[in-house]
Amino acid sequence: MKVLKKKNINYGAGVLSILFLLVFFIIGSRLIYIQVTGKVDGRVLATMAEEKYTSKRTIPAQRGVILDRDGNILAKDAGSYDIIAVLDPEMTKNKKQPLHVVNLKKTAKKLAPLLNMKTKELEEILNRNKKQVEFGAKGRNLSIDTKKKIEKLKLPGIAFKTTTKRMYPNGDFASHVIGFTKMESETKEIGVSGIEKSEERYLLKEEGSVTQQQSRFGFLLPGKKATIHPPRNGEVIELTLDGKIQYYLESTVEKINKKNRPNKIMAVVSDPKTGQILAMTSRPSFDPNLKNITYFNNDLVSYAFEPGSTMKIITVAAAIEEGVYKATDTYKSGSYKIGSDRIRDHNEGDGWGVITFEEGVQRSSNVAMAELTKKMGVSTFYDYIKNFGLDKKTNIDLPNEVGSRINFTAKRDQISTSFGQASAFTPIQQIQAVSAIANKGNMMQPYIVKRIIDSSTGNVLLNKKPRVVSQPISENTAEKTLELLETVVSSRHGTGQPFKLDHYKIAGKTGTAQIFENGHLLTGFGNYIYSFMGLAPADDPRLIIYVAIQQPKFQSGETGASILAEIIKPTMEQSLKYLAVKPDKQKNTAAKKEDFTVKSYIGDTITDISNEELLEGVKTVVLGDGDEIIKQSPAAGSKSLLSEMVILKTNGDVKMPNLKGWSLRDVSRLALLLNFEFTYSGKGYVASQNIQAGTIINHKNELHVELNVEGM
Repeated sequence: MKVLKKKNINYGAGVLSILFLLVFFIIGSRLIYIQVTGKVDGRVLATMAEEKYTSKRTIPAQRGVILDRDGNILAKDAGSYDIIAVLDPEMTKNKKQPLHVVNLKKTAKKLAPLLNMKTKELEEILNRNKKQVEFGAKGRNLSIDTKKKIEKLKLPGIAFKTTTKRMYPNGDFASHVIGFTKMESETKEIGVSGIEKSEERYLLKEEGSVTQQQSRFGFLLPGKKATIHPPRNGEVIELTLDGKIQYYLESTVEKINKKNRPNKIMAVVSDPKTGQILAMTSRPSFDPNLKNITYFNNDLVSYAFEPGSTMKIITVAAAIEEGVYKATDTYKSGSYKIGSDRIRDHNEGDGWGVITFEEGVQRSSNVAMAELTKKMGVSTFYDYIKNFGLDKKTNIDLPNEVGSRINFTAKRDQISTSFGQASAFTPIQQIQAVSAIANKGNMMQPYIVKRIIDSSTGNVLLNKKPRVVSQPISENTAEKTLELLETVVSSRHGTGQPFKLDHYKIAGKTGTAQIFENGHLLTGFGNYIYSFMGLAPADDPRLIIYVAIQQPKFQSGETGASILAEIIKPTMEQSLKYLAVKPDKQKNTAAKKEDFTVKSYIGDTITDISNEELLEGVKTVVLGDGDEIIKQSPAAGSKSLLSEMVILKTNGDVKMPNLKGWSLRDVSRLALLLNFEFTYSGKGYVASQNIQAGTIINHKNELHVELNVEGM
């Protein structure tokens, strides 16, 4: 028994010795490996020590700012907040001051309206088995205002993380031009469309960092210099867009978008003297803050379609330049034979009998274009297509521009291209081509980035200048083409009559384009793209406007032209007034001068004078309920502009007039005449006033008016 026990003890000791030697061998081998290689689990020990005793802090950078031509911010980085909820009870050390969510249902109910979420949805989030939760997309990028409202609720366990968000202060405003960004990774933001994409190399930001050695207790070591990698902010992009003109265009386009619900609207306003794009918008659209995007192609540069009769502008200009257009020459309208096929005028091929070419242009006759193309020759016409830049991209500084599709092989296609069928072009190609008509034969390249400025030094890195692409026609031809296009609007035969402006002459051409879908032409009422190309003032255009609307839903009595006119007329009128372009009708008044000498009205009675009546071509405002005029401004004998009013005060009580639309100068005259103080904010014309119209005025009144350009 004793012998057996001794054998067992010796056996156990042997096993333990072997195990001990094995462990010792493994540990020893490991130590030798670490000593030789300096690595643990593939990681260098020195690197691990460096990481343990190194503090690294990120220095945030700002993506570049996008501005309009007047310095108004269109896109910028701004601080925002992500809301979080702490669910771990162990975070609370003092029950009187809880640091975790205590009342789940109350918290969900209070947060729901501020986060635009359902209470049950929030309860599910707050009921998760986690120490801390976030609230998804609706809990991110909160504004400072929303953050303050949530903080006022004093809900335990609710906290915020500070983040940076790309902000677009104007929302759905030139959004196809500006574009939007997305996070490619947790730290890298890139442009997806618009200027955000095309100018990515300038807008891109690079985060900086500060690295410093620290002790094992986390304290920074004295005497150790920090390594600093400074951040690099993106540059400032200044666009050619004019905020006011963009607003006029956006507001009229949106009105039609809501009323007529078209498939597409494309609209652009440009300066033909420089090629600068002053306004550009399209529908469908989106708010880049919300990224509620269903369609974000900028159709003005990315959509080539058969333009319809706006192409006739180019055909006529080419015919005039070649000397084959004679206004009084005649032709037989209705149809034009090409082999066994026929080109027909838009009135079912009935035509208008034998008419002059001038009338043919005014009536938008397809046959007139066919005859002119035959006169100049199709090869010559094709040369003009190229000279007007319609065979290639404009290279505008926007992404995803497409080129044209020119069908010029078959005889019918050659002729059809002359009146806007068979071949397809983008709106921006047409804008570039027509700039030659408006600019004495000089065709200007369109552009939308005006300047790029170094955000740290303020130095201008890029300053774009107007560039003449070519001179496809002479100055004389451009002038004659403009005169002819003005009659398209003003003559009794003209298809452009709906586009007559109240204060300016406008030249232009209508267009009705066919739509190809799935390889077939659409048929039926309304299945067209209706467009208008306008240039104003007609004698020396300051603006070109192009608007195209695809498949609108017509209301009773509406036509494609009447819908387009609701966009073009107010936009062009307001824009020209804003640019201080002298109205044509003002030039034709009896005075035919900018100023006049104010006569004396003092002592006159006003029995037959009412507010804002025209006296001898001068706009007057009569104040007071008396019969006799006792004061006036401006004083008799002084010079005043025709655009300014003469204010007459009677011997009765004076009530505050409705100042909407008044100029600041006229408000100043009113205050001086009636001896009261006034202040103002904004610029332009009066949009609102603090003293209600009809209130009796006394010298104690303090008037404040809000001005904006829309007040005119």
